[in-house]
Amino acid sequence: MSSYALTRRVPRLAVALSAVGLALGTAGTAQAEPAVSADIIDTARGHGNVVSFTFDDGPNPADTLRLLDVLRAHRVKAVFCLWGEHVEQHPDVVRRIAAAGHTLCNHSMRHDDLSALTPEQVRADLAQTSAAIRRAVPHARIPYFRAPYGAWGQTPEIAASLGMRPLGWRLAIADWEPPGTDELARRLLEGVTPGAVVLMHDGGGDRSQTVDAVDRVIPILKAQRWRFTLPEGC
Repeated sequence: MSSYALTRRVPRLAVALSAVGLALGTAGTAQAEPAVSADIIDTARGHGNVVSFTFDDGPNPADTLRLLDVLRAHRVKAVFCLWGEHVEQHPDVVRRIAAAGHTLCNHSMRHDDLSALTPEQVRADLAQTSAAIRRAVPHARIPYFRAPYGAWGQTPEIAASLGMRPLGWRLAIADWEPPGTDELARRLLEGVTPGAVVLMHDGGGDRSQTVDAVDRVIPILKAQRWRFTLPEGC
């Protein structure tokens, strides 16, 4: 090859190598960015009259299993935010939740106020909870984390680093102090707004009133053309 041809090729080669290096560098940067946002979501996926039902503190056999029957009868999918100790006590119920096609959420191991813990303690708690869920349901997908009491602290960033989107809510019907099925149904129907993520409970106590209210409200909302979707970010 002539020296002239060589000098013509060297700059082209340098440009090509530079472009490859830039592409690789860009890819490396993209991989280094968090795959999951730490922003707390409280919005149901879709447009118009959409709503997401979420249930905390289970599994609780007495009420969770009946709730699963209600949701199946009405063809509604929900998010179950699982309390790790209850998962270890009732892995069979977790398997029923997953088999029914519902979405799993990490709700901590012992329902502690995680905002009072160190980042290392929070990470250990969330990892322990996810491990308990996956012992019940191997390879389970756990796209969400919800902080007990809504005490977020540093948990959103830690949950996101573990691949879970922080899951908030727009409407909580305060069913932790059961006021009666009629009142819970009223709070749901009057409080729901387009795009709302709704916080309810299937565990942590007697939640039979919640199950009854959900059974009553879903047909009314469907008759009003509401659609039940998962929260954004799933």
